[in-house]
Amino acid sequence: MRKTWFGKAALIGALFASTSALAQATQTEDAPVYLIADQVFLDGEDLLVASGHVEARQGERRLIAEKITYDQTSDTLTIEGSIRLEDGSNTVVLADSAELSDDMREGILRGARLILEYQLQMAAVEMQRTGARYQQLSKVAVTSCHVCDDGKPPLWQIRARRVIHDQETRNIYFEGAQLRVLDVPVFYLPKMRLPDPTVKRARGFLIPEIVSSSTLGTGIRTPYFLPIGDHADLTVSPLLSAETKTVELRYRQAFYNGDIEINAAGSQDTLRQDVGRSYVFADGKFQLPEKFRLQFDIETTSDSTYLQDYDYSSKDRLDSALLLTRDTRTSSFGLGGTFFETLRSSEENDTQASRVGEARYELRMTPQAIGGEARLGFLMHEHVRDSRTDIVGRDVQRVASSFDWRRSWIVGNGFDFQLLGGATTGYFDLDDDSTLRERTDYTIPYASATLRWPLEAVGAQGGTHLLEPVIQLAWSKDDTTDIPNDESTDVEFDSGNLFSLSRFPAPDQTEDGLRANIGLGWTRWGADGSYSHLSLGRVIRAEKDNRFSGSSGLAGLESDWLFETQIGQVEGPMLTARSLLDDHLRLAKVEAQLGWEFNRGTLDATYLWLDKDTQEDRDSEVSEWTLGANYQFAEFWTGAVEWRYDLVDDYTSKAGLGLRYENECVKVDLSASRRFTSSDNLDPSTTVGLTVSLSGFSAGRSSGAVRQTCKT
Repeated sequence: MRKTWFGKAALIGALFASTSALAQATQTEDAPVYLIADQVFLDGEDLLVASGHVEARQGERRLIAEKITYDQTSDTLTIEGSIRLEDGSNTVVLADSAELSDDMREGILRGARLILEYQLQMAAVEMQRTGARYQQLSKVAVTSCHVCDDGKPPLWQIRARRVIHDQETRNIYFEGAQLRVLDVPVFYLPKMRLPDPTVKRARGFLIPEIVSSSTLGTGIRTPYFLPIGDHADLTVSPLLSAETKTVELRYRQAFYNGDIEINAAGSQDTLRQDVGRSYVFADGKFQLPEKFRLQFDIETTSDSTYLQDYDYSSKDRLDSALLLTRDTRTSSFGLGGTFFETLRSSEENDTQASRVGEARYELRMTPQAIGGEARLGFLMHEHVRDSRTDIVGRDVQRVASSFDWRRSWIVGNGFDFQLLGGATTGYFDLDDDSTLRERTDYTIPYASATLRWPLEAVGAQGGTHLLEPVIQLAWSKDDTTDIPNDESTDVEFDSGNLFSLSRFPAPDQTEDGLRANIGLGWTRWGADGSYSHLSLGRVIRAEKDNRFSGSSGLAGLESDWLFETQIGQVEGPMLTARSLLDDHLRLAKVEAQLGWEFNRGTLDATYLWLDKDTQEDRDSEVSEWTLGANYQFAEFWTGAVEWRYDLVDDYTSKAGLGLRYENECVKVDLSASRRFTSSDNLDPSTTVGLTVSLSGFSAGRSSGAVRQTCKT
């Protein structure tokens, strides 16, 4: 019968005097020791022997072996037979036999295998323990691949003459290292240092990437990661090819109240010989006292094509901004400025509103006498053009204040009735435009009354239906006819602003006269997880407003019909569509998107059609498809596709393919993309990239990795 021994005897306690020497642990050394074995006996006065299914525990530490002998005279432990040592973390030591000091700080393990983070395996003929810090392994095979007993080699392994694991710095040092793929030697290094899997931020080289571009040639990017203290790091990535010499930088720093990130690069290439090219993108966010938030964003580049030549960004307008905000339940404050820089060949920075500043404040109040909610707001805005040319160099400054009151009631059989009334007053100061007065004062009163009637029912199949008709009467008197339209040139008509007092995106334009905004919405939630939504609405005016463009859908006495729908599953494919139709069912705008996340991948497809409209700087219609998808077509293989097709000009503007192989020990990414569009300063280009990363020498395995299994 198996016997169980409990106690604090010194001889038994010596078995676990310090197992943390083999694998660091956090338990206190005075925790009770439990020894379980088939037999535990004293052999003479100096030898304690435990044999047969021996298991010793102290806290979360566990030692399993067939036989343990403790010699009190020499203070040594002799451990035999299928040794397994766990420390309660993610480190496991396996061995055939061991001879260790009583505190396990010194000794030798034969036929040893060290497993770090249940991922990286180091199998050695012999492992020597030196002090509480170093573990030295001789004739070692290292891999993170699943190793089967069928004699087949792992996908990759590192063979080394000697490996030293420094538990204090958590680094692994290799001597005479040889990388093998399917047991075929492919790479040799006399010495090499890599972080063990427990390291989150290790100084050294990251996974290199081979990049081939039709404009930049074939090159290699070799990132080097440099941690700076506990809260900052710098990544330097040289990119070298026959066509370019580039250094890319990424700096990150975390503060107790925020963080910053800076991405930059500098290049000398054959695309623009003897000219240095560069870019800097930086952003940061900070939480300040009294609920203030500070955000900044810096974007700049040396020339208009650098970002797209190197695939850093597809932006054709850059914006650098500084913003200070504070939002509470009763107030909202904002102060900021933005600098714009256009990269479009059809635009000039001198005639664009490149410098914009704005300050705003809104206060919410709840007057007890009349109920409801009152809002008081202030706004100051300025945008400036560098050009001093008349009209095209126009600068605008505006100041406005507003006050309104709103209240809602539930009346009758579930009717929701809302009232709103208020006024905005202010003035515009205009420079460099001789066709307009320098200053224009204005006052805009406004009011609205809204009636909603939500109706809910449960269908025979358990689905819930919600039907909501809405009608709103709105009125405002616009007194800004002499003010130029600088900010409200692009107007979108959708369900988000169907019941707004003004569809113009900025206060330099406001809708005028009496109008009715009507809409009907229907939503169904199915018991099986299905979801359907349909909304229809339009605007009817007492007088025409000619400031809206033809394709906006808002011109004339009656707007186009706004149609929006969503059909699909709450956890499945979802189709969303929006369109504008006139009374003859002619379309002005169409947008449709299909999104689907499933077990093996994702799908995102979008169709867009816009009618030509010179008021919106669109000389011809726009019609295009975009597609992005990835699919796991085999156990370890995932494919990805990206595609953008111009239906008007009948050509593909952008296409990309990706292929990934990933299991528990390796990840290989192969990508190819082609940009077909060209302009006066940007040529079509093709880019191919390849990265190969070995798992086990980083902060853990990818969560999406599939682990191989052995065939029985």
